[in-house]
Amino acid sequence: MNAHERISAAIRAADTRGELALVAYLTAGFPGRERFLEHLRQVASGADVVEIGVPFSDPMADGVTIQRSSRGALAQGVSLGWILSELATLAPRPAPPLLLMSYLNPLLAFGAERLADSAERAGVAGFIVPDLPFDEGEALRPALASRGLALVQMATPVTSPDRLKRICAASQGFVYAVTMTGTTGKNVAVPPEVTAYLDSVRALSPVPVCAGFGIRSREQLERLRGHVDGVVVGSALVEVLERGEDPARWLRALRGG
Repeated sequence: MNAHERISAAIRAADTRGELALVAYLTAGFPGRERFLEHLRQVASGADVVEIGVPFSDPMADGVTIQRSSRGALAQGVSLGWILSELATLAPRPAPPLLLMSYLNPLLAFGAERLADSAERAGVAGFIVPDLPFDEGEALRPALASRGLALVQMATPVTSPDRLKRICAASQGFVYAVTMTGTTGKNVAVPPEVTAYLDSVRALSPVPVCAGFGIRSREQLERLRGHVDGVVVGSALVEVLERGEDPARWLRALRGG
């Protein structure tokens, strides 16, 4: 099983347990660079997939929480190269597949072939790149594909039906279905039009579908059950780490455990 297949399998395994999969996000090096691997292990113990944010100076898809975490990590010297080096030292590696969420500029500056090689050695299973449209993915896709690494695609409520079909066909690991227009972190209601949109994504996608942006509560998970295969939890979890609380306990409570 290659890396992007492991992501899909981890999400589907949650369904066999009767649960929505949790894709849990943390910003690398925040709130303390020296505790990155410790926090990663804690988050991994309560998640099905872990999404590691590469801090960036202009995180245009992110709200104030992840903007703050990116700024804090950058101030501590956290970079893509440092993250990959730290991940390469992990032994044993966490069971959940690891994804890197990065804007395109740091990836291009690193170099696509070098990135794919370093990611594979670091145990990274794939990438989420919010500012890389799927039809411009040739900047990264060939290098990642040669090592079986995922390039997760994002859909939104305003994605046209034809484009949605192509996004679903191109995505690997899962389709990231954004629940709203705007940035991360807001507490999102889940009205019928959102669940109808998620149903349309799921009907088209050959890989699992995970909803993200604004997921903070058990009630939201219950409302999304049956419409997606998993949820992405980002800003709320970053705030848990920022407060010094136990992320694994918080994730268990989110599941209802």
